[in-house]
Amino acid sequence: MQVSSLNEVKIYSLSCGKSLPEWLSDRKKRALQKKDVDVRRRIELIQDFEMPTVCTTIKVSKDGQYILATVVTFETLSDDYSKIVFLHNDRYIEFHSQSGFYYKTRIPKFGRDFSYHYPSCDLYFVGASSEVYRLNLEQGRYLNPLQTDAAENNVCDINSVHGLFATGTIEGRVECWDPRTRGRVGVLDCALSSVTADSEINSLPTISALKFNGALTMAVGTSTGQVLLYDLRSDKPLLVKDHQYGLPIKSVHFQDSLDLILSADSRIIKMWNKNSGKIFTSLEPEHDLNDVCLYPSSGMLLTANEAPKMGIYYIPVLGPAPRWCSFLDNLTEELEENPESTVYDDYKFVTKKDLENLGLTHLIGSPFLRAYMHGFFMDIRLYHKVKLMLNPFAYEEYRKDKIRQKIEETRAQRVQLKKLPKVNKELALKLIEEEEEKQKSTWKKKVKSLPNILTDDRFKVMFENPDFQVDEESEEFRLLNPLVSKISEKRKKKLRLLEQQELHGKEEEEEPEGKPSDAESSESSDDEKDWVAEVRKQRRLLQQEEKVKRQEQLREDQQTVLKPQFYEIKAGEEFRSFKDSATKQKLMNKTLEDRLKLEAKNGTLSVSDTTVGSKQLTFTLKKSEQQKKQQEAEKLHRQERKAVRRSAGHLRSRPRRGRPFH
Repeated sequence: MQVSSLNEVKIYSLSCGKSLPEWLSDRKKRALQKKDVDVRRRIELIQDFEMPTVCTTIKVSKDGQYILATVVTFETLSDDYSKIVFLHNDRYIEFHSQSGFYYKTRIPKFGRDFSYHYPSCDLYFVGASSEVYRLNLEQGRYLNPLQTDAAENNVCDINSVHGLFATGTIEGRVECWDPRTRGRVGVLDCALSSVTADSEINSLPTISALKFNGALTMAVGTSTGQVLLYDLRSDKPLLVKDHQYGLPIKSVHFQDSLDLILSADSRIIKMWNKNSGKIFTSLEPEHDLNDVCLYPSSGMLLTANEAPKMGIYYIPVLGPAPRWCSFLDNLTEELEENPESTVYDDYKFVTKKDLENLGLTHLIGSPFLRAYMHGFFMDIRLYHKVKLMLNPFAYEEYRKDKIRQKIEETRAQRVQLKKLPKVNKELALKLIEEEEEKQKSTWKKKVKSLPNILTDDRFKVMFENPDFQVDEESEEFRLLNPLVSKISEKRKKKLRLLEQQELHGKEEEEEPEGKPSDAESSESSDDEKDWVAEVRKQRRLLQQEEKVKRQEQLREDQQTVLKPQFYEIKAGEEFRSFKDSATKQKLMNKTLEDRLKLEAKNGTLSVSDTTVGSKQLTFTLKKSEQQKKQQEAEKLHRQERKAVRRSAGHLRSRPRRGRPFH
């Protein structure tokens, strides 16, 4: 047993120290216990209290009789271990009963945390998605998910008093939802609120831990090492506590009897008063932490470490020992205590160069500085006072503005939508995907990258002018792209999703990790037979559409009633013909496009489409009156010649007489 002390609070470690191999005989064990003090003081409270591999989550059942540890996370639905739900790292969810495995299903995206809503029997799953998946255990089916404004969600929790559901996002926000109406009731921007006077922000603070306490209190842990205490009636934190390590907060718990909050990162467990923020005590385990669990109604603390061995700590001040190990209360008083060195908290570590910049070198050797390694520890409050005195131009506001700008820039880089042009959106999306694949191949093979059409000014009109819009219903497009419906199905779905994101101003994941187990389907490859069949199908559809168009045009022509049109001749003008005057005048006022259409209607111009997607134009030149008369005379002449033509059929050769020649 190892004993440490901070602020006169003794912490007994019941899992550290040397262990004896099981194959040793009792005689050898007694001999070692006499020689080695660490072996003699060791208490094996729980035999073989370790995992085959590293565990990330540890919890105690509600009745306090069972300790459970696993990977990712789990939740006990009953007071004991008879009903447990496990969330695996491969998107599977397993339900276990007292007899063992019961049922397994899967969620669409990789999960990171989940909570159970007892009134509605709903499981809420959050993970690498903007959606919160809901699985109803009473109906045995998935319900409509909750759509958050975040790209991904890390943690979640449900208030046991009024059932409010809260989820922490990677953008540093906490979204609160009402399960009754399935509507969002509030958003907390914890990233900006977590900035303290001594914070050094190098990345966007994401939410890494979340815990409710009572009806109005909530604690939030960030990835940069801050713990924020909120009253749900305000969007400003009541208290911000910095762990000073810059590591993500792994777990947050409340100890109601002493009004304490237990917050843990991978290096240290801090216990501090939730009203004043004063440190009560702290603990540094021998292994890096993954999770911390406070044994109910006792002073025992359990840890899941980055090692197969799990930790057990007993703090008598927090409460009595559990009922199954009540002997610890009497045993700890008799043990010899060797407190470790004091842990300096609420102090700022400074080097000699920092003291020179602050002008505090004269304090070396005084009680204000405590020598440690290559520098000194000084009170954090004194450090801030001196810093403000040296920066009379509102250093604090300037620093907060800089941090706020950095956070917003990081958010803008993370939540970035693909801006698609107004014209040829599907073509632009296809080019973007090809560019991403090209960049991946360029990064792998170090191939020289080619210019992108989207960024080339020579082709920008193709994505701005509606006249360049690709007509997917045209005959050429459908014949040249017989499998366009199958190939572009995913792209169209993605395009609709991006348009929704542009309307709502949020980000969507570009590549889905998977589909639900009951909705999975395999896509068959397109071979030559499928291609030919699709071409024939498209041709039949085109013929049917052309037939329908002709029938509709015929019905319209039959229903059309021609009415006479009257024209007024202006004074002083001579009426010649509509072709010579009115038609020419109209043609002069029309654009080239309208004139071409009119020429095509009159028969002097014909436009036809070829099978390769090009256009073929045929012009019929107008003839003069002299040419028309000459053609008419030639036509009459041919008819006259044909009428007077005599047949030569009666002229036949006569056979020769005489002996035939052999």
